Amino acid sequence: MKKILSFISVLLMVTMVSGCNNIDNGMIKIGITQLTSHDALDKSYNGFIDRLAELGYKDGVNIKIDYHNAQGDMSNCVTIADKLVNDKNDLILAIATPAAMTVATKTKEIPILCTSVTDPAASKLVKDNNKPMTNVTGTSDLNPIEKQIDLLTQIVPQAKNVAVLYCSSEPNSEIQAKQVEEILKSKGIKTIHATVVTSNDIKQVVESLNGKVDALYAPTDNVISDAMVTVSDICNTLKIPTIVGEPALVDKGGLATYGVDYYKLGRDTADMAVEILFKRKKPQDMPIQYSKDVSLVINEKTAKTINVNIPKELLESAERTVK
Repeated sequence: MKKILSFISVLLMVTMVSGCNNIDNGMIKIGITQLTSHDALDKSYNGFIDRLAELGYKDGVNIKIDYHNAQGDMSNCVTIADKLVNDKNDLILAIATPAAMTVATKTKEIPILCTSVTDPAASKLVKDNNKPMTNVTGTSDLNPIEKQIDLLTQIVPQAKNVAVLYCSSEPNSEIQAKQVEEILKSKGIKTIHATVVTSNDIKQVVESLNGKVDALYAPTDNVISDAMVTVSDICNTLKIPTIVGEPALVDKGGLATYGVDYYKLGRDTADMAVEILFKRKKPQDMPIQYSKDVSLVINEKTAKTINVNIPKELLESAERTVK
């Protein structure tokens, strides 16, 4: 009888534990906050999810993913960050600098991975990009800016005045704009800062450049990315060549870029997530990772529209062209 009672007691305990696990399925919880929807950020997200699945971690099977998109609204970023922290997720992925900066203010305990962030140290997400020393690490979408400016001078060798179009409230854009200005200055080219606060400013700001610049550079900027079709329509009408921060902007009418692959960036971030969640690595000891490959992408249709001749050697070395 004692053995029977002991067996029943153990069975009840197992049932209770199983019941608890069925509530959350005993799964690792990953919260995701994304600033807005555009090609680069969406590719980062898709790369992250796809890579996790390849490694055997699938949403609803052995992990639980709670995804939220702030749709470019900073108040939404705050609300999402509060929810992900209050829900006690095991890890939080923040896609884009503002999303990462917001959630980093809400917790110092939950591991945070950021991606599509230009310079985590400059954005004060980490102490140092080589040794974060905070609960944040991740992947940077730092552009090969010097290579992009060299591309600009190859395509527009006569350039004397170049506009840098970006949102003044995005820290990552400010960082890129300063780097561009330094590189242009070293080449004897004047920088004109064409800043916007919201997408509503873009039409007026870009049109005001007519006759004042020989080319325009658009970095990886969330506001500009959302409105790139408008930017390219105006620039192409005004015959202003546009060198842009990433390939998706070339697809939207920009002239050319050497850019990072955001899908691969998301995959690299997933590898880091697995190391944190299942291999007990700590974010504070994991260096920020950078994209190893960049691709030359050229929009031949835009080149014809604005009457710019792309050097043959560039066309031959391009990974792809838009026609």
